Amino acid sequence: MIEFNNRILMTGFGVVAQAALPMLLKHVRVPCRNITVIDFADCEAELRPWIKRGARFIRERVTPTNLTRLLSTHVGRGDLIIDLAWGIEFFEILEWAHNNQVLYVNASLESWHSSVEMPSKSSMAKSLYANYERLLPIVARWGPATTAVIDHGSNPGLVSHFAKQGLLDIGEKTLRENHLPRAQARWLERLMQEQSFAELARTLGVKVIHCSEWDTQRASKPKRPDEFVGTWSVQGMWDESISPSELGWGTHEKWLPPFATRPATGPANQIILPQMGLNTWVRSWVPHQEIVGMIVTHGESFGLSHALTVREAGQAIYRPTVHYAYMPCNDSIVSLHELRCRNYELHPRTRILRDEITEGMDLVGALIMGHRFQSWWTGSKLSIAAARRKVRHSNATAVQVAAGVLAGVLWAIRNPQRGVCFPEDLPHEEILRDARPYLGRLVSEPSDWTPLRRHRVYFDENPMAQGDQSDPWQFTNFLFRP
Repeated sequence: MIEFNNRILMTGFGVVAQAALPMLLKHVRVPCRNITVIDFADCEAELRPWIKRGARFIRERVTPTNLTRLLSTHVGRGDLIIDLAWGIEFFEILEWAHNNQVLYVNASLESWHSSVEMPSKSSMAKSLYANYERLLPIVARWGPATTAVIDHGSNPGLVSHFAKQGLLDIGEKTLRENHLPRAQARWLERLMQEQSFAELARTLGVKVIHCSEWDTQRASKPKRPDEFVGTWSVQGMWDESISPSELGWGTHEKWLPPFATRPATGPANQIILPQMGLNTWVRSWVPHQEIVGMIVTHGESFGLSHALTVREAGQAIYRPTVHYAYMPCNDSIVSLHELRCRNYELHPRTRILRDEITEGMDLVGALIMGHRFQSWWTGSKLSIAAARRKVRHSNATAVQVAAGVLAGVLWAIRNPQRGVCFPEDLPHEEILRDARPYLGRLVSEPSDWTPLRRHRVYFDENPMAQGDQSDPWQFTNFLFRP
C-alpha cells in the first residue's frame, strides 16, 4: 500500500468515481479527512460511508467562473486531482494543476459543454484531434514537470497497455514457431527486449488495431420510452455518440472515405468523418464472436496510432489504422436508436444500470490484425458477478474504467515529476499489474478472424457491398453497410 498524506480532490461522483474511491482506499493509505468530492448532483447518500470517516462532499457545479476558487480551496502543491467529471474544460484544469504543482489524473479530455455552438462547428473543430494537436506543444514545452496522467480509464487507457502486451505475445509466438531466418529472429528479439513498439508492430505486419468492446450486461428492469440507459456516463456516451467519427489512419489504406477530413497541421495521424459516431458501424471481433460496433470518438484512436507511427525524414512510413468498435449493452443500443428518433436530443430521463443487472459481462480489449496469425485479441472479460465481488452496487464497465483510473493514480503518486503522460508513455507491465485484480479474466489469444471471413453480398447491384479481396485489412472491408 502506498502512503499519501496529501489532499485528494475528486471532481465528479458518477458510477466510475463510485467504483474508483473504494478501490483507491484499498491501495493508498490516506486519511479520509484529506478527501473532497465535488459534484453538482446530490451524492451524499453514496458518499455517506466515507463522510462518516471524515471525507467532505461539496455540492456545486464546476463552471469557468468558479473553477479556480474550487481548486485552490481544496488542493495545493503536492496534492492530487482525480478528474472524473463530464463537461469540465480539460486545458484549464490541467494548466492550473501544472502551475500549482498538483498531480492530475483523468479518464478523458473534456470541454465546457455548449450544445448551442456544436451544430455550427466544422468536423475538425468538433474533433478530439484538435485538442490533441493543441496539447502536444504544451507537453513538449513543460517537459518533466508535475505529473499529469491523461486519458487513463479503460479505453482510452488500459486498451493501449493491452495492445503493447498483445504485440509482445504475437512476437513470442512468432519466435516459438521458429519459422524466421536467424537475422530476422534476432531483430524481433531486440525490438521486444527494447519494447520498441512502433517498429515491433511494423515488423510483425500489423495493419489494424480495434479497441473492440461488447457489453452484454442485461437488467431485470428494461428501458422505458423517453429514457436513456447506460452502464457508465449517459452524458458522456451521448456526447461522444453525436460527435464525428475519428480514427487513426493507416499507411496501408488505399481508399479514403468520402468527405473525410485529413488534418493539414499537427501529426496528421487521423482522419475525421463528417458523420456521427453512433451512425458509423464496423465489423469487429471479441472472443469468440463477431460483432458490429460503432466508431465513436475516443482518445486511443489518436494516442495509439501516434505512438505506433514510424517516421523517416519526417514522413510517416508506417502506421496502423486504429479506432474504437463499440457494441454497448442492449438497453443502450435501443436508447441510441431512440436518440435518432429524437433528432439527437438527449432523453428527459436517464439511468445507469447497477443493482438491476442480472447477467452479462463487458469484454474490452485490443484486436490486433494483419500479422501472420491474422488477428489477436488481448483484453479483459469481466462478468457482473466478478465486478460485484470487487465493488458492491457497481457494474462491470465501471469497474474496468475505475481500474484504469486507479492504475494511473498509483503510477502518478510513484512518479510525481514526469510531466504530461499519455497512456502509451506508461510502463504497461506496471499498469496491468495494478489493474489486474479488477479486470476479471485477462485473455491474450490468436484468432483466424478477418472482416471478409463471413462477409456476404446480398445485393450484387451495389458496388459498395463488394469487398477488397486483395487486402482484407482495408478499412472498406470493415465498414458495415446495412
